[in-house]
Amino acid sequence: MRKLMTSVAAAALLMTGTVAHATESVEVLHWWTSGGEAAALEVLKKDLESKGIGWVDMPVAGGGGTEAMTVLRARVTGGNPPTAVQMLGFDILDWAKEGSLGNLDAVANKEGWDKVVPTALQQFSKYDGHWIAAPVNVHSTNWVWINKEALDKAGGKVPENWDELIALLDNFKKQGITPIAHGGQAWQDATIFDAVVLSFGNDFYKKAFIDLDPDTLGSPKMKEAFDRMTKLRSYVDDNFSGRDWNLASGMVIEGKAGLQFMGDWAKGEFLKAKKVPGKDFVCIRFPGTQGSVTFNSDQFAMFKVSADKIPAQMQMASSIESPTFQSAFNVVKGSVPARTDVPDTAFDDCGKKAIKDLAEANKNGTLMGSMAHGHANPAAVKNAIYDVVTREFNGDLSSDDAVKELVSAVAAAK
Repeated sequence: MRKLMTSVAAAALLMTGTVAHATESVEVLHWWTSGGEAAALEVLKKDLESKGIGWVDMPVAGGGGTEAMTVLRARVTGGNPPTAVQMLGFDILDWAKEGSLGNLDAVANKEGWDKVVPTALQQFSKYDGHWIAAPVNVHSTNWVWINKEALDKAGGKVPENWDELIALLDNFKKQGITPIAHGGQAWQDATIFDAVVLSFGNDFYKKAFIDLDPDTLGSPKMKEAFDRMTKLRSYVDDNFSGRDWNLASGMVIEGKAGLQFMGDWAKGEFLKAKKVPGKDFVCIRFPGTQGSVTFNSDQFAMFKVSADKIPAQMQMASSIESPTFQSAFNVVKGSVPARTDVPDTAFDDCGKKAIKDLAEANKNGTLMGSMAHGHANPAAVKNAIYDVVTREFNGDLSSDDAVKELVSAVAAAK
């Protein structure tokens, strides 16, 4: 394994060229492979290169990061961990518990991260009181992305509740386009379910996905949530199975579909295609969830590396938390800064709304970690929920059976 990964790293050096003569470099494992994501990542690459630090790229496609975590496990088992790894939520804490992550306290304390990084994010950036990861952004997941031309043909009114959403989807169908652009992958199914459950209220969401209350998981209201998933499934095209999320975004961008339920990383795809908020597409919260935000935060977990690699690692962490970088990166990525002191002046209308919504939810206690994106519970619980949601969405379980399965699956995974 060590020999194989050494060969991979060498090949990467030859391919990138930009790092061949660098005195220091960072090897970065990530799953940012779509057009908008790659454009955002380029901001960080160029920032480090300007400081004389090379970049050895190790991309692993797969929007939820599952494939990347499999590759990471092989690297760490082989005794050759990357410098930094894109990671989400409880996955970071799991690696910290194994003793695999480094310590960023020196740079974090010097730059005052404790004062500017939201407490909800620090829950995953720190372990046992020490900084172990550098948060890059805050994504919120309960978004709807709507093709503006299709919306205008439907009367121009954005849906504010479930009935209005269904009416809009029916209108899209009459227009001869696919109402919902969706990719049949477990994490994408769960992203929709996340928003559907949240639309029943903050307390319901919290009891179900954060507290894992059995009575809530098995309630008639949860059955209704599954019934709504069945209804939404009827608006998805027949070729959705296995489709990557960014290809689904492309359907909305090209006017082949009416809307997509997806986190705000989708906006990066619209921007990459030169589309303008309000003119070409509309961003709204999932009907019934305005005022609430379910979030995930991309972070770079810093692994224990040899002493000669630590300076470059620390510089990477410092660059990530720079207010200038946080603004530049998140403008391109579609997310919002992982710091509270970055102004919204450079952001478009959707970005300004996202920053405002985040501040409002943080103040009102309605900012909650996303179940679908690993910020509500550890991976075992998340994956158990994934399984039930996907089986129900694909018609393998009735809503009655799905509720029963959900209760037992969560209980077994806890």
